[in-house]
Amino acid sequence: MKITGITATICNAEMRNWIFVRVDTDVPGLCGWGEATLEWKTRAVTGAIEDIAPLLVGEDPRNIEQCFQIMTRHGFWRMGVIGMSAISGIEIALWDILGKSLDTPVWRLLGGQCRSHLRTYTHLGMGSMTSVYETEGSAELVERGRAVVQAGYGAVKVVSIPYAHYTAPIRAIDTVGAAMDELRSALGPDVDIMVDFHGRPASATLARDFLKAIAPARPLFAEEPVPPENLEACAELARTSPVTIAAGERLIGRAGFDAALKLGAFHIAQPDICHVGGLWEAKKIAAQCETQGIGVAPHNPLGPIAGVAALHFGISTPNHIIQEEMVGAVPWYDDVVAWPIDRKPGRWDLPEAPGLGIEVNEAEIARHPFAQEILHTRNAVLPDGTIADW
Repeated sequence: MKITGITATICNAEMRNWIFVRVDTDVPGLCGWGEATLEWKTRAVTGAIEDIAPLLVGEDPRNIEQCFQIMTRHGFWRMGVIGMSAISGIEIALWDILGKSLDTPVWRLLGGQCRSHLRTYTHLGMGSMTSVYETEGSAELVERGRAVVQAGYGAVKVVSIPYAHYTAPIRAIDTVGAAMDELRSALGPDVDIMVDFHGRPASATLARDFLKAIAPARPLFAEEPVPPENLEACAELARTSPVTIAAGERLIGRAGFDAALKLGAFHIAQPDICHVGGLWEAKKIAAQCETQGIGVAPHNPLGPIAGVAALHFGISTPNHIIQEEMVGAVPWYDDVVAWPIDRKPGRWDLPEAPGLGIEVNEAEIARHPFAQEILHTRNAVLPDGTIADW
């Protein structure tokens, strides 16, 4: 069996352009699908896929480790997030091909079943961008949080930390704490709440102030309390924070996680399968974490193929905690890719179909061609004009 071609197809989902990757083979009717979505980097990632594709044409797609070595070594230059996202999409498609060729689901090839189902969580508005990033005020936060729980979820994530710099007004910190207290009171003790800092505090000092403010609400974890490049500050917070620290969505490959683990930068790791190098690299990262007693809660606000890949990963990974999803990002989410399971709010069950088990509707994808994503990052500007982390 040989790879005959690799192509990227773009599907605009408003905030994100989903990048679907198709790997074709010389076996009639046998192809694999992956996802390489990277916000506001669509043309760069699709260009990287075009650059990488010639390296793999003629290779056996079932030799996944060998193909990964070719993609990461034979391009000479080491890859950042753009290149590794391209590689991730291709790599996921290779697992789809392998599973189909053996008539078995991918999770069996990744080590087999570790659990009967995955616990999942979503965001305010079930993942719609305006709800996720523009919910302001305690009343609105409580209303949308209740809606998630009423939909059947037992866990919800909020992005409630304001755009910040190295310091913030006391009123802003107290407002966050009060909002989280009200959300906890409204949802009760049986619902997990996660707070995504989005790397907005530019200093560990400010991040610590916000962590102290939200601690009484007893969140499951606080995510990315400082920018990802500041691993030392994140490690300091992990040592002193009253709240569990989760991070890693913007770390790339085993090397990035190795450095973070050596520093003790977080309590929960959040690799993104579509950015770290694909399913096998994510499994290796999970194993690194397991040896240090750290669980994984993979990052995944992306498209439907990324979601299915995360399902196969989670079913087969012993230290998996909970899975992020945003299946309500657009109302036609299920029209472009048919999943191998009937999703339930807060729960994804075991898939049994070969490969990833998906059916991709290319005609439907064509109805949502590339468009400039909403540049929501432009909102991250402080009153004096200072550019803040989005």
